Amino acid sequence: MSRIPTFEESKKKVQDNVVWKSIFRPGSIYRKGYRDTSRDRALAAMNNVLYHLHPVKVKRHGLKLTYTYCLGGTSFFLFILLTITGIFLMFFYTPAAGAEQEIAYLDMQNLRQVVTFGDLVRNMHRWAAHLMVLTTFLHMARVFYHGAYKAPREFNWVVGVLLLVLTLLLAFTGYLLPWDQLALWAVAVGTQMAGFTPIFGQQVQFVLLGGVEIGPATLLRWYVLHVLALPFILTIFLAVHFWRIRKDGGISGPL
Repeated sequence: MSRIPTFEESKKKVQDNVVWKSIFRPGSIYRKGYRDTSRDRALAAMNNVLYHLHPVKVKRHGLKLTYTYCLGGTSFFLFILLTITGIFLMFFYTPAAGAEQEIAYLDMQNLRQVVTFGDLVRNMHRWAAHLMVLTTFLHMARVFYHGAYKAPREFNWVVGVLLLVLTLLLAFTGYLLPWDQLALWAVAVGTQMAGFTPIFGQQVQFVLLGGVEIGPATLLRWYVLHVLALPFILTIFLAVHFWRIRKDGGISGPL
């Protein structure tokens, strides 16, 4: 009768496998020879995509609980929550409107009254959007009053300002999608403001409206902005923002 291999023998055999080595890079905690040292812990963080989101070392002040603790992380969490709930809402929403039947408006009513948990998910999406605007603004205020926009973080401050603008644009474009009276008046005011853009005002207004007045093309264009263009741009700037936080010395402390 053959001997049953021990756990350590089985573990060694798996870790020596070519497939295992191709998945886990040298320095990973799942590779043979890993030791609990500062160097190996750093390698484990740098060679894993999930661990790489966090720095190898965190300054002591970054772990202290304060009134402004993790406002940036909270904003990012709300963005993930908005993405998940937004995907759910997309299954039951059609960005279409016409002279006789306002399909988008009817879909919103069905979400609130017919779809199982539809009203709950819509309210989660709505309140998460409000909170994301609030936490992003408070995060920017914290960075400003702590002087964390100064060298060497000037570039990341500009990226943060762009992220705030994108957050506001996401909130505003989402405001149109219910296609009710509030939404129509909001887009009317917004496009009128865009029309006063120097030099290119009329062109910007025409692009946003999809014509010379509010109509089905307006709804479709703002829907594409809300679910595709703006989230894509925001994700790119988020990646740059997180990367620069790490490269600029981690989370900034108070003055």
